[in-house]
Amino acid sequence: MPDPVRVQKALADAGVASRRAADSLVVEGRVTVNGETAVTGQRVDPAVDALAVDGRPIVPAGRRTYLVMNKPAGVTSTVSDRHAASTVLDLVPDGVRRPGSRLFPVGRLDKDSEGLILLTDDGDWAQHLLHPRYGMEREYAVGLRRWIDEEQGRALVEGVELEEGVATLVDLRPATSVEAARVQDPRGPELTWYRAVLTQGWKRQLRRMFAAVGAPVERLVRVRVGTLRLESLAPGEVRTLTAAERERLATTKSAR
Repeated sequence: MPDPVRVQKALADAGVASRRAADSLVVEGRVTVNGETAVTGQRVDPAVDALAVDGRPIVPAGRRTYLVMNKPAGVTSTVSDRHAASTVLDLVPDGVRRPGSRLFPVGRLDKDSEGLILLTDDGDWAQHLLHPRYGMEREYAVGLRRWIDEEQGRALVEGVELEEGVATLVDLRPATSVEAARVQDPRGPELTWYRAVLTQGWKRQLRRMFAAVGAPVERLVRVRVGTLRLESLAPGEVRTLTAAERERLATTKSAR
């Protein structure tokens, strides 16, 4: 069993605030341990003691939540947005979310895009997935009205100049018939499907890249992040990641 730690360290480990800021919360009387006001220097066992800030339960670092969702189009990938009809958090069932857990999406999919998005309350784990130095691959099914020509394909592979710099792809290829069938909406127009892989994470990057070469994207579905694939999750469906999936994402750059 872990040794007890100072309450401000327990709060910092849980991602509430820095240790110094957590100490201020304790001094201000905003922290409780098992329903009693905490005091500076008090030692707690986060696995046993119930911590709260301003009455809100704090989830210990060892009991984090890791979810994967198939985000439908029209849903905003933010924690809250007063202008949005719905956000990804609205789709998380109460039985899946731990009490006191403050979930957030790991990166974003724009409102019109679909597919795999991760949600967690573990900031360190999310940072590993998002930081450019780790080169986490993200693979997308890209639906177009028609095939791109050789010149357009070459431009996309060699790099497209955007405001942030040169946007590049790790890979671009036509989707197989099986891959296309998985994402084609039978109620919508018949589209031409590609698979695009990137490690950059610029806002609406793929849509802007394809638009720059005269091939506007009709539908965009993220099908993979690192080693994790969308597989059979239905639109709007959410499930908990397994320990093995979490570990592979934290230690691997890509599935290649």
